[in-house]
Amino acid sequence: MPGRNLEAAIAATREVGDMAMARWRGEGQAVNVWNKSHNNPVSDVDLAVDARLKAVLGAMVPEAGWLSEETADNADRLACRAIWCVDPIDGTRDFIRGRPGWCVSVALVIDGAPEFGILYAPALDELWVAQKGQGAQLNGETLHASQRITFAGSRVPADALPKVDSDLVIVTKPNSIALRIALVADDRADLVATLRWGFEWDVAAAALIATEAGASVTDAFGAPLKFNTPRAQAFGVIACAPDIHAAVVDRLHDRAVALTSPS
Repeated sequence: MPGRNLEAAIAATREVGDMAMARWRGEGQAVNVWNKSHNNPVSDVDLAVDARLKAVLGAMVPEAGWLSEETADNADRLACRAIWCVDPIDGTRDFIRGRPGWCVSVALVIDGAPEFGILYAPALDELWVAQKGQGAQLNGETLHASQRITFAGSRVPADALPKVDSDLVIVTKPNSIALRIALVADDRADLVATLRWGFEWDVAAAALIATEAGASVTDAFGAPLKFNTPRAQAFGVIACAPDIHAAVVDRLHDRAVALTSPS
């Protein structure tokens, strides 16, 4: 199943990414934007990309379930061995502000683990692809993740860092969490970490890309990520050079416990 459909899924991801690119910065037609909830924007382009992907990918693997940020979740997916895990536009804020740090994220998950993942960032001219056990590529070139061995001085995509993390180094941060994780896969960053409940569609493709490039990818407590779960969420994500993973978990531990403990 995965090998048969990877090229077709790449083509579909490129198609919708180019469709979104035609609307980026309001080119051709103004983008309609509203908030799904407080400080949670969505646009008509997100919905159009979602609908097109659901039609094309759904026809490609009819037995697969569907999990997407822009589609109401259906518990029927839990009975499926395979699901499509999709974020039509990851980094919507960058998209609507005319910034390039957004992408289309598509993963095929089988038995709870991504089998292949695709990120397409047309504003950056970047196509990231990984297949389980087959490595990861950016624009056709093999990726090799950060191999940093010292935690202090690690490069982190961020706008700012708290005082406790002043020993780290800020690098440019795209709004898309998937692209931030991909920076670790391409050795442009050493560490990405979040401390919040995040959805599977945010990280499924990027997690595989980083893993296949040689990075360590876990939740905020250092446990393996699981996909197609009932909540479709995990607490936080870490993507980093393998030799600093333990130090990252240690640095985050107290904060993670405080954020997940009953008040």
